[in-house]
Amino acid sequence: MDLEVVNAVGSGDLGIEIDLNRLTADFEEVEFDPDKYPGAYVRLEDVEPLITVYRTGKYIITGSTSEEEAYHCRRRFLELLSDRGVLDTPDDKWFSMQNYVCTGELDQVQNLNALAIGLGLEYTEYEPEQFPGLVFRPDDHPVVILIFASGKVVVTGAKDIDAAEEAFQSLKGDLDALV
Repeated sequence: MDLEVVNAVGSGDLGIEIDLNRLTADFEEVEFDPDKYPGAYVRLEDVEPLITVYRTGKYIITGSTSEEEAYHCRRRFLELLSDRGVLDTPDDKWFSMQNYVCTGELDQVQNLNALAIGLGLEYTEYEPEQFPGLVFRPDDHPVVILIFASGKVVVTGAKDIDAAEEAFQSLKGDLDALV
């Protein structure tokens, strides 16, 4: 694979409402400041990803570098809630992967002005005064690709790694056709 996963985001639903103030008081792993954000942050020991849980019982796991890591973090989170009596069993209504953010290299510098025209102005946004990369929304892949002059690429919005890789390979093919 030519891409490296830098963030795998999953979300789930506990199926119950959560009293975030009580959760914060009862769990040292929880940080909650309702004046700053409506969700509570859960940081588990020995687990890198961050869990954000909301009053509705929905939660998001960010910072995983693989689906396996996200599911491991989910399992640890559910066990913690079950062990402390918040959940009856260490289970939730649903959990799924929502987004993969991957990085890659095109192995050569890119002329982003020419690339915006070559890939099609209807699919690209390039405003170097606002953002140093070209934003490419291919019509044949459900992702957004950020392309930088250095040749570095960020693929985001993919529901799975294969979709990200397919979009990246398609981009490389489009670039080869432009030469």
